[in-house]
Amino acid sequence: MTLLTQTQAAPRQQGAIERALRSPKGALSGGWLLLVICGAVLAPWLTGYHYDIQNLTDAFRAPDASHLLGTDEFGRDLLTRILYGARTSLTVSAIAIGISVITGMVLGATAGYFGGWLDRAVSVVVDLTWSFPEILVALFLVAIIGPGVTGTMAAIGVAYLAQFTRLTRAQIMAIRNETYIEAARSLGARDSHIVLRHLLPNSLAPVLVSGMLATGDGIILEATLGFFGLGAQPPTPSWGAMMSSGTAQLFRAPWIILFPGLAVASTVIAVNLFGDALVRALDIRSRMREV
Repeated sequence: MTLLTQTQAAPRQQGAIERALRSPKGALSGGWLLLVICGAVLAPWLTGYHYDIQNLTDAFRAPDASHLLGTDEFGRDLLTRILYGARTSLTVSAIAIGISVITGMVLGATAGYFGGWLDRAVSVVVDLTWSFPEILVALFLVAIIGPGVTGTMAAIGVAYLAQFTRLTRAQIMAIRNETYIEAARSLGARDSHIVLRHLLPNSLAPVLVSGMLATGDGIILEATLGFFGLGAQPPTPSWGAMMSSGTAQLFRAPWIILFPGLAVASTVIAVNLFGDALVRALDIRSRMREV
């Protein structure tokens, strides 16, 4: 019984990405995300320009054959900076949300399984951070840690920690008294074994999909911090910082703010659409209703 229940979520999780890609929405959004990731990884080989070398004679150059997306106020190729900026935005958001997911699952599983004073302590801290908007939490942490990539990752990770802690806790509390859990206890299984081998695998899919959707929010938050000058510092390119510099040149060179803004919007939309396709592929909504 234990083995059967332990693996009952596997058929639903196996091939979820393949099922998501079969839908037009999943295929289109997944293809765009793959294109953005490949562009970020292969940036040095896709462009002949350097993202940090200025060429003032080419400043404010409109899009043409040599500069497909134009140049900025320092004559730097905008396409090159967008490709390298994708590295910053995707890396910062993915790492920050990944750390937040892992930490949230550990805290949520511990609080949900053991309950008592530990659950109350975790819930108080989580509810405290949950009561403030993510941008306010991020700004507060960046003010303490300091601007830069490290501060941005820490700010995003803490800002979304409550979401994954609460979700994992709810999932664990819903299944911790199931028959197969009681059977594992009666057979002498340790608490760590029960949590790692039985509870977490059966609550993993909703948390991972929520993490992917939060990655889109993380990209927006990273761009927001970069827009305010609190994200990645020059000369490291950032979509938000590029949009910030483009505001002063809105009427003279609108492409400086337009194309980075389109990069942010299209990537976030693709992340959300692909996440929604995964939700449908995993049938998470019906499973949540069952819980």
